[in-house]
Order: sequence, then C-alpha cells, then structure tokens
Amino acid sequence: MRRPALLLGVLLVAGCSIAGGDRDGRTTVTFRLWDDQVAGAYRRSFATFETTHPDLHVDVQVVPWADYWTKLPADLAAGTSADIFWTNTSNFGLYADNNRLLPVDPVPGWTKSVVDLYTRGGRLWSVPQLWDSIALYYNRDLVTAAGIDPAALAWDPAGTGDTFRAAARRLTTDSAGRHAGEAGFDPERIATYGFNAAFDSQAIVWDFVGSNGGTWQSGDSFDFADRPETVQAVRYLVDLIDEDHVAPPAAETSTDGDKTLRLFTQGRMALFQSGSYHLRSIQEGAGFSWGIAPLLKGPAGRVGVVHGVAAVASARTAHRDATVEVLKWIGTADGQEPIAEGGYAFPGVTAVQPAFVDHWRRRGVDLRPFLDSGSGTTFPAPLGPRVGAGETAYTPILQEVFLGRIGVAEGLRRAQDAGNAAMAG
Repeated sequence: MRRPALLLGVLLVAGCSIAGGDRDGRTTVTFRLWDDQVAGAYRRSFATFETTHPDLHVDVQVVPWADYWTKLPADLAAGTSADIFWTNTSNFGLYADNNRLLPVDPVPGWTKSVVDLYTRGGRLWSVPQLWDSIALYYNRDLVTAAGIDPAALAWDPAGTGDTFRAAARRLTTDSAGRHAGEAGFDPERIATYGFNAAFDSQAIVWDFVGSNGGTWQSGDSFDFADRPETVQAVRYLVDLIDEDHVAPPAAETSTDGDKTLRLFTQGRMALFQSGSYHLRSIQEGAGFSWGIAPLLKGPAGRVGVVHGVAAVASARTAHRDATVEVLKWIGTADGQEPIAEGGYAFPGVTAVQPAFVDHWRRRGVDLRPFLDSGSGTTFPAPLGPRVGAGETAYTPILQEVFLGRIGVAEGLRRAQDAGNAAMAG
C-alpha cells in the first residue's frame, strides 16, 4: 500500500472534550460529517487504519446537513464536538479565528485549491478531503434533436457573442411542441426546459458572475452591487427565467434546491450546469443517454467555482495524539482511497484522483470537463469569519430578485448592505 511521508504537525492547544472516550480498552476518536454515503467509505478506510493502530478506534458520526450548522457551533462552545469534523469554506473562518481548531502543516500532494481555501492568517487549518467543480450536463437526445453542440455555447449580456440564449429557447418546448419565443408558445405549460437558471450560488450565479469578469467579495466585504459586470450577469439569469422562460420559475426552485436536478433526470431539462457532486444522482436517476460538456463560456472565458470540503480537528480534543494519527491517515492516498474508488467525489489527495476518474470511466462517463474546470480560471466562493451570517442575511433578498419582485440593481444593493451589516456583527 502507498505510504507517503507524513509531514503533518499539530500545535498543541490546551482543552478538553467529552466527545471521544475509551472503547474495549482502545481510545476512541470521533469523526463527524454530513453525508451518509461517504460515511460508509470512511468506515472502510478507518477499518484499514485500525489494523495498524489496534489501540485506536474511529467512531464515524453522521449529522444531516439540515442540522449540521446549528449543532456544530453549540457543540464547539460546550466542548462536546467531535474530535474531527467536516467543514466548508463558509463556516471554518470563525472557528479558526476563535482558536477552536488545531492548525496543521500542509503535505505535498494535497489539492492546492483546497489548501488555499482553508489557509487563513498564514496557517492551514484543515486536511483536504473532497473537491468539486462545475460543468454542463446534457441530455444527448434533446441536444441532438435540436442540432446543438453543448460544448460550443457562449453567453454574452451584450448579445453580440451570445449563442446560448437562442439554443436555450430552441431546447425549451411547451406541451404543444412549440419552442420558447415562437408564436403561441405557452410558458404556463412547459414540457421541457432548456436550462437550470436559478439562484444557485455555486453552480450558476458565481460562475456567470466570474465568466463576465465580475466579483462577489473584496476582502471580508461583499462588493457584488458595486460591479457592473456582476449586475449584468445576475440580470441575464433573471431574464432567462422571467422573460425567455427557458428555466423553471424561481417560485419552484427557491424553495426546492433539487427541483432542477429532478427535471433533468426526468428528461424534462436539456442542459443542467452543476457540480461533480451530482454525478451519482444523475447516473442513478437518468433513464436516457447523457454527457458532460465544459461549463458555459462568458465574455471572460470559462470561469467556475471550485469548492472543497475539509476535515478539521477541535482544539479541545481530549485525545490529541490519537486525533493527530487519524488526521495523518485521512491525508494519505490509502486513507482516501475508499472515497475515490467509490466514485463519491474528487479526493483531496491528488495521488488517488485517478481512482475516482477510473470509477466513472468504467461507467462511460468522461470527467475531463470537471478536471479542466478545476484547473482553469476559477471564481472564489466567499470566505471570512462571518461570511455565513452575511449569506444568511442576503439570501432572502436575492431570492426576491430572482422571483422578479425586486429590480436586479436595487436588489443587489440591498442584499450587499444586509450581508455586510451581518458580517460586521
């Protein structure tokens, strides 16, 4: 088995925790995440780990996403959190700044983009576990019938270089078979949508903003209302929904994050721009031939979001040495191999990435568009110690923008003000 040199070190921080304990004479380290399927891969990984660490046991705990971010802060404050737990970029900064986490030293072979996401104050605070990027899923039957090459589509708010809008209209049909924009087209009886325009920050909004040369954040403050390129990108998306009717109404997607995914797997949506995190759902749910193309090209090129999930350790763990051993393991190719081989996500350790690619190649799926997206020009997801509070504050306002109840420029200004006020505390 592969045993790369382990350079990971942890600063010793005083504290205690009641999350772990002893089990059959062994020290138990607790590991928390929000994904039940990936939990199974971790259990297989830790079973291997325990064969060479017979004095340790890793207890994998799953807390559903709906409860994860309310339970975690309470547990950290009480000192009862898991010894090691998953986090995302929206939430880790506050814990790092408040000395709730153990810093680690980076190891060669970890995915750089994820390392960068979790570096703050000159220190790395996590061990990269998973990463994902954005590309364009497509229904082969629908795009072939319409004579459209999904890899060649470009959008442009000025209209001069736009090939996407006309394609999306051609791919959208009502129950009588009329296309969007044709005489008699009925937007109240749409049978097939062209695209999944929606208030989906990671898969749609930030990618359009980035590919138009816009920004979302400057330092620890939001700046999206200040950039004309950002306003143009959001207006383009809203128009796809409310004027062109090539995407589902925001009233349906704002309260149901999986609405567009279901439409695509049901064969009722031709183009679905989203992340590699939906590979398994599409494979299991789509009863038609589908493929993956590069994400849409904008005036600034193809620019997508790369997001990473990382594992961090509580500074109050009562089992520092044992926790360090587990952190070391989940930062190795051997430790992450069950995740990659199971096809769950791109692993944080680059050496085992081919196992993930091979899993999908054997199933006839070429992941090159996701790999290209992850290694190309990327758009940074918001970061900062209180960015989660800012996103919570601006989300209802931006939902109103997509619903067409507030003008785009006005809504972005109000959302930016609300978000920055919330981040200022």
